[in-house]
Amino acid sequence: MFDMKKNVLFNFVVFVVALSCFTNCSPENDGLPASEDPVTLSIVDKQATSETKALLANLWDIQKKGFMFGHHADFYMGRDWLYDKTKTQSDTYNVCGDYPGVLGIDFAKMIDDRYSDSKEHNEKLRDCCLDAYRRGMVILACIHINNPLTGGDSWDNSSNEVAKEILKDGSVTNVKFKTWLDRLAAFANNLKGDGGELIPIIFRPFHEHTDPWSWWGSTCTTEKEYISLWRFTVEYLRDIKGVHNFLYAISPDMNKMGDDSDILYRYPGDNYVDFIGIDSYVGLNNNIFVNNLKALVRVSKSKLKPCGVTETGVEGFQASDYWSTNILAPLTGRQISMVVTWTNEYGPSDLGNHYFSVFPGHPSEKDFIKFFNNDLTFFCNDLPQMYEMLDCVSID
Repeated sequence: MFDMKKNVLFNFVVFVVALSCFTNCSPENDGLPASEDPVTLSIVDKQATSETKALLANLWDIQKKGFMFGHHADFYMGRDWLYDKTKTQSDTYNVCGDYPGVLGIDFAKMIDDRYSDSKEHNEKLRDCCLDAYRRGMVILACIHINNPLTGGDSWDNSSNEVAKEILKDGSVTNVKFKTWLDRLAAFANNLKGDGGELIPIIFRPFHEHTDPWSWWGSTCTTEKEYISLWRFTVEYLRDIKGVHNFLYAISPDMNKMGDDSDILYRYPGDNYVDFIGIDSYVGLNNNIFVNNLKALVRVSKSKLKPCGVTETGVEGFQASDYWSTNILAPLTGRQISMVVTWTNEYGPSDLGNHYFSVFPGHPSEKDFIKFFNNDLTFFCNDLPQMYEMLDCVSID
């Protein structure tokens, strides 16, 4: 009788363990605890592709386990190399032996007034996106787009009429801006994986809109104009041009001590935002960074939208313990999906200091490897199947 009871108990325990593994949210949980109860997330594009919906679900799920490391232009340039279509190059890989979990890119040159001169750039960008997608990475795109009214660059904030003219149907600026969006849509609708599926992109237009330095910023647009510009862009791409592989991300500037209201300043509305990001360049000030991360997580939970640090870093930093002290420590215990460092600009022979991440020979190289090996950091080879749907996250 005793042996029979032990056998029954053993079988029951095996059943419970197996059931818990089966019902866990993630298809590959690697022994991690089961996620919270099933959740339903709202998506901006109800006709989004299955891969795009799956990406949204996985962005939500992964932030309960750790965060993806990302680097802007990681495949496009490094400190001592430029893009070569015959091979994948990466400062990140050259240090730790793996690629980032997130690749940052910029769509601007391929759609605005620089379009006619950017055929080679467009091909490079397409190749980088395809390479990242094949590896299972996440792609995050901004647009430092030129000023469509004045012809200046994205930092030309000399006129407060730009958004007004874009929103004026039939105006010269409106027609030009829609032409730029047409080019973006053509790129997105032809960006396909090896199986013919559209490659999902997290698209964050008009970033750092809380500051005055761009033509869409706080001194050039009213709150109503900015929100209308955002909604116009989303509706044109989604409804007119049929782009169904975009998730839409806000990314206000959070370089100073802020709170929830700063993140939601000029918020376009829940029906127009999929992802809550912040661009946070706070130097080595962990107090500001932690404060802003806490606010980001609060907004994420209240809105039921995944979140992340869409830009960060210290230009030309030399701190040997930067990754452990100024990135990992502040992010530990926060539920965010990613932290993305800005570009390492090409600068051989130590010319210039426009770099924001690690590269071979940098003083933080050893610390970065420790950061890479930490269980909380997700690099390319650590990622789950980001484009496969999860059982316990529904997309509405």
